[in-house]
Amino acid sequence: MAFSSRLISRSKQLYGSQAILNQQHAFPVRYYAKEAAPAGLKGDEMLKDIFQDIKQKFETAIGVLRKEKITIDPENPAAVSHYAKVMKTIREKAGLFSESQRIQFTIEEETQDIPDARTFFLKLQEIRTKRGLSDELGVEAMTMDALEKVEKEIKQPLMRNDKKGMALLMAEFDKVNKKLGVRREDLPKYEEELELKIAKAQLEELKKDAVEAMETQRKREEFKNEKEVDVRSLDIRNFL
Repeated sequence: MAFSSRLISRSKQLYGSQAILNQQHAFPVRYYAKEAAPAGLKGDEMLKDIFQDIKQKFETAIGVLRKEKITIDPENPAAVSHYAKVMKTIREKAGLFSESQRIQFTIEEETQDIPDARTFFLKLQEIRTKRGLSDELGVEAMTMDALEKVEKEIKQPLMRNDKKGMALLMAEFDKVNKKLGVRREDLPKYEEELELKIAKAQLEELKKDAVEAMETQRKREEFKNEKEVDVRSLDIRNFL
């Protein structure tokens, strides 16, 4: 049951390694947070509604997992692709935020009152670091270089409400994206590649969990003579 619980928890995660700076600069996508509870909703009623919402999402996830055969084989592209599709289905049916959506919501919440571009980008760096996201391409350094160039041109700090100045910065970002080989029209492809990378990483974790669970069980006296099971043959539906 502990193993299957880990699987359920992973259904709430995706896009863990999303490059937030690329998304912010090249692909501005609007995400929406869950509506706040009505002002008149009191203690017990609010807790009841929260519980019901969580229960419904959990049951939705279980319902999907009971119908789909997941093969725990992170080295098999077909298994990884199928797992990614199942997780996406769960997220869509249960109304769950992806990791990138949570990051985007955090960005909006923590930067809405920041007036200047420099502080805004420093806050993005802070959020990235807290989330444990890497900047392997050096996007942040290129971002600050672009900002430096624009501020030298306008001879003052760039404010986020400066439409002309921000247009200059966006033009510089287009150059950065071109240098990185990032194209707006390729967004669906990038998102699909990202989903597959994360699906593979999650399957690797599930495989590790399954192997550890089986090894622990085999140490018990009553299971010592049991044959070793190939993790790929496990059907998670039997554990739900």
